[in-house]
Amino acid sequence: MIEQAIADFQANMWLYISIPFISGIIGYVTKVVAIQMMFSPLEFKGIKPFFGWQGIVPRKAEKMATVAVELMTSKLIKPSEIFARLDPQRVAKEIEAPMMAAAEDIVRDVAQQYQPGLWESMPEFARQKIIQRVKGEAPAIVATIMSEVQRDIDKYFDIKHMVISNLLKDKRLLNDIFRKVGRQEFRFFSNAGFYFGFGIGLIQMVCWALFKQPWMLPAFGGFVGFFSDWIALQMMFRPLHPKKVLGFTWQGLFLKRQKEVAADYAALISKQLLTPANMMQELFRGAFADRIMELIHKNVKRTVDEQTGIVRPLVVYAVGSQKYIEMKSVIAERIMAQMPETMKHVESYAEDAMDVRNTLVERMQGLSSEEFEGMLRPAFKEDEWSLIIVGAVLGFLVGEMQIHFML
Repeated sequence: MIEQAIADFQANMWLYISIPFISGIIGYVTKVVAIQMMFSPLEFKGIKPFFGWQGIVPRKAEKMATVAVELMTSKLIKPSEIFARLDPQRVAKEIEAPMMAAAEDIVRDVAQQYQPGLWESMPEFARQKIIQRVKGEAPAIVATIMSEVQRDIDKYFDIKHMVISNLLKDKRLLNDIFRKVGRQEFRFFSNAGFYFGFGIGLIQMVCWALFKQPWMLPAFGGFVGFFSDWIALQMMFRPLHPKKVLGFTWQGLFLKRQKEVAADYAALISKQLLTPANMMQELFRGAFADRIMELIHKNVKRTVDEQTGIVRPLVVYAVGSQKYIEMKSVIAERIMAQMPETMKHVESYAEDAMDVRNTLVERMQGLSSEEFEGMLRPAFKEDEWSLIIVGAVLGFLVGEMQIHFML
């Protein structure tokens, strides 16, 4: 049998030599496909619910976002901590110019809306007195509001809603986070597929020379796709802690790069997710925006009453007490509507003061291996087997095609 196998090998040398290379290509291609299946397509393609596919990361966007925000708030950074780093007086100073300009326009528009004749007939000094008083108090209103928000941040700011809504709104952002954070691991995953496949292909070559059973090629192809996917995933995340084996120290590749991954993750999160712009948007337009509105109403109404001063009885008499109350509400609503745009002027200061990036880096580097693994793996761990099975099926099909060349 061995002599016959050697003779057949010599007669069909290039066909035999192609076996480990084809096996290596199977291993590589199945890994590339597996990686693409993690991220693409962004939306379901096919016939729901079973005949089609959506990338694991986009499909699990809500779950992954929930895992991310739970890790952030429990282990890395809390809203109360980062908002406490803002100085309300500095915030007021940063937005003073645009806020004062907005306040003047708001007072004029509302006064003309409710009693144009009265406003126009009022002496200029009286009109300017009201405008200047409201303008002078506008930054103080913001400082007061920021101080109250800081005292009870969880009442006014929902970080979970902010993170999840932004990631669901832009699934490409979620893909980018996972792709960039795990880019070296995904590269290893693909390359490892070729080497594992090539090694198994050498065994396949010997078995084919000895036995020439048609079932062997698709069986080996399926095994290459299955085993190389499985072992590559294991090597990315296991062992959790460094272990010495035969004089070499082994640890999961993702875990071994904890410091580097922490820096990449923190840079992405601080620049695209936990940004001052997103935080202010959540504060004034998010889940608890009605509570901020109440806070602004309370402070604006008090300020308007205080600052109308001696002309207040005249205003109340002219427009009526009910309209006067409505005027204060409209002013509050107009200020609320202006706040997200106005607060853009504070973003540069807020980014430096909050220091989200450095805080994330420092604390992520201090996570245990178990906690750090939880950043990337748990949300799609339940779907790893579907990737492995796809790899096995692709390998089996390529093995079937090999038969036509070998027989």
